[in-house]
Amino acid sequence: MPENASRPLLPLWGAVLLAVVGGLVYDLGFPSVGAWPLAFAGIALALVSLIGRRSWPAALVGFAFGLAFYLQHVSWTSLYLGPIPWLALSVLESAIMAGGAVLIALAYRWLPRAGEARWLRLLALPALVAGLWCVREAATGSLPYGGFPWARAALSQSQSPFAESVSWIGSTGVGFVMVAIVAAAVEWVRVRGWRELRATILSSIPVVGVALLAMLLPAWATVPNGELRVASVQGDGPAGYFDERSPGDILAEQVDATRPILDEPGVDVLLWPEGGSDIDPTRSESAARLFDSMSERLDAPVVLNTVTTNGEEFFNTSLLWRAGEGAVARHSKRNPVPFGEYIPDRWFYDAIVPELTGLIQRGYTPGTDAPVFDLGGAVTGLAICFDVIYDDLIWEGARGGAELYMFQTNNADFRGTDENEQQLAIARLRAIETGRSVVNISTVGTSQVIDPTGRTIDSLPAYEPGAMVTDVPLRTGLTPAVVLGGWTPGVIVGASLAALVAAGLVARRRSGAASGVAATASTP
Repeated sequence: MPENASRPLLPLWGAVLLAVVGGLVYDLGFPSVGAWPLAFAGIALALVSLIGRRSWPAALVGFAFGLAFYLQHVSWTSLYLGPIPWLALSVLESAIMAGGAVLIALAYRWLPRAGEARWLRLLALPALVAGLWCVREAATGSLPYGGFPWARAALSQSQSPFAESVSWIGSTGVGFVMVAIVAAAVEWVRVRGWRELRATILSSIPVVGVALLAMLLPAWATVPNGELRVASVQGDGPAGYFDERSPGDILAEQVDATRPILDEPGVDVLLWPEGGSDIDPTRSESAARLFDSMSERLDAPVVLNTVTTNGEEFFNTSLLWRAGEGAVARHSKRNPVPFGEYIPDRWFYDAIVPELTGLIQRGYTPGTDAPVFDLGGAVTGLAICFDVIYDDLIWEGARGGAELYMFQTNNADFRGTDENEQQLAIARLRAIETGRSVVNISTVGTSQVIDPTGRTIDSLPAYEPGAMVTDVPLRTGLTPAVVLGGWTPGVIVGASLAALVAAGLVARRRSGAASGVAATASTP
């Protein structure tokens, strides 16, 4: 093992600069640019900047990478609310990124000291680095207030050859493979001398095999089970927080966009987006009559979304509405958005930014309903807006019998930003991961119907009212990603943390032994 295997490759100022460039490049791998190979390049720059760093310098480098990335990636949060939420979210996520960077830097320092075997550096080290990257992603997806798993590495790959492997190993597994490939390549480049290079090529065969398998392995094939004719409507109404409107304006726009398809034959279900009705039909007779009329005319149920109440609690709720029966099923959003749909620890934030927290007068309560509706002809899985980023909810829908998914979202507050396309990329990966079609319907766009292979089979122009009537493929059966569920990220995270601790203990023991031998040798 070369003596400089764990020494810094760059001075600290150079590493910080490289990390900033890496964060900017990493963002280009995600929509709207969507140049997926650049995600790999960004990861490489992040790792190179961390090699040989001690903890505090590594934290600085990781924070610089995170800030450069998140300031670009979630810039849409500043569109209406200004810089404070944007900066707060970016700094928080970057702080977690800094913690993950410390773990990766420790891996680069400890593992080469834990043993002289070549496989430790060329195979075990890349695997450990990849696992620790996933540890950091798990932290951002859990902390604080339920986490924000929006920018995981795998979400850059919705259009890449790696996308189909998500049906086998899920998003965490794909992220692990991505970082492992990059970390292995970094180690290969660091090897010097022909003998070393020749040995490295031989040692690289397992990693290259994994990379080729991830790129060429076809998606798990779920079982075709007919079709469902879905009418989905994008009303393009004034659905944003700061749009000028009166009660019923959004509902009226949705109805206007629905009228052209009310005489379509054979429709099995009518789907509206999140917030498509700003009047709750369970509390308004006129709205109830309106949904009864549409359901009766189509001879099909309606899946709508509105704000419902239970005592003093508010819910972001999807309703399954049947003519003459009303709301026969409901599902309320599981993960209301902190600082968007409720204010956690309100007493604290009211004291800091009352002008922003005052904009959110009511807080939504998390729902507990199953994320599936039995439509009669099929069972659909559900996810309301940002709920699409939470793995457990999606897996629960598939296990609950979903034969397709209906994702309802309201992107009105993010018109003209990358948010719409980032969310659509997540929806596309969910289709592949579960082997299910996805109808992604938005108030303003981007609205698309995606088949189980991730291919778009129908769509509407963004920021225009319109409707789709689509024969959507139904599927049954579970993919390995759904069957394994939380086991894949759990094993990766747990094993990586355990391996890091073990490497540290072994490296410390070996260093102590080496120091003892040196002291003995110097004794007269």
